[in-house]
Amino acid sequence: MKLAIHNSTFGFHPRWIAYCEKKGIPFKLVNCYSNNLIEQLKDCNALMWHFNQGSHKDNIIAKQILFALEHTGFKVFPDFRTAWHFDDKVAQKYLFEGIGASLVPSYVFFNKQEALEWAEYTIFPKVFKLRGGAGSQNVSLVKSKTDCIKLINKAFGRGFPKYDAWGSLKERIYKFKHGKMPFFEVVKGAIRLLYAPPYARLGANEVGYAYFQEFIPNNDSDIRIIVIDDKAFGLKRYVRDNDFRASGSGSFAYDRELFDIETIKISFSITKLLNLQVGVFDFVYDENNKPLIIELSYGYAHAAYDNCPGYWDEHLVWHEGKTVKEEWIVDLVLKQIDAK
Repeated sequence: MKLAIHNSTFGFHPRWIAYCEKKGIPFKLVNCYSNNLIEQLKDCNALMWHFNQGSHKDNIIAKQILFALEHTGFKVFPDFRTAWHFDDKVAQKYLFEGIGASLVPSYVFFNKQEALEWAEYTIFPKVFKLRGGAGSQNVSLVKSKTDCIKLINKAFGRGFPKYDAWGSLKERIYKFKHGKMPFFEVVKGAIRLLYAPPYARLGANEVGYAYFQEFIPNNDSDIRIIVIDDKAFGLKRYVRDNDFRASGSGSFAYDRELFDIETIKISFSITKLLNLQVGVFDFVYDENNKPLIIELSYGYAHAAYDNCPGYWDEHLVWHEGKTVKEEWIVDLVLKQIDAK
């Protein structure tokens, strides 16, 4: 049994490699961008690749390679059920509505006239989003019909770049002022006003659709719950000053008492129902304290979760102690190979 791990210093890869070395798990590093990738995989039983929505090359080919391999019976992480909807909020809307999950009420339009008619009678504020983006990128609060119509006209006109340079720079300045980012990142953000990152520069604008969600008031934070196999952990993310967005704020809390057990149950239930290898769920709460899903992912910025004081198992029993969660993904893939 041998694992193939994409040769990258990004994301989960270094922790997967360290765990394999520590446990003596056979593995090899492969280049998923290589023309001879299939040849590289011939002595392996699974491919593990934490691909990144911020990489232009990953956006071109990652899902296609992984799902093609899975189609042949080869084990992969992430697999189709886990990743087909990754970084696509519109796809997730239909997925969650299809299974009857408690999603923040969402609206998508592929016809400009229908979107404009909806803007005439809907109640504001609403939250406008592009289908992709992390860390609250491409998310804005729409406070009036006038602002909504402007966004709709742009959505069905020249569209929106994948990278919001001004928004990113403001975010970097905010984090620098709060001691969450070095000044170099602010300089980098200023440079990107003129020179966008490759995934935005080389990709087309987002155009031809408009996506909105209800604004759920009175939330000073959101809750992120991550389920890996039969374990769940999470953190509370506080919103920015004078803002409504929590994702990417860098302001976290971890105490077990902050997490409603019903939210944990929902996360386990949907992960099992959708047969996800990893489920990363973001929640807010309505006026009745009912948890509502904002969106779903499979990846996360792992360092932020090293401070989690423990985890829940599938029976909702709490286990105290810090862990390296990404090691559980390796164990999960090994189990899936054994079950083949």
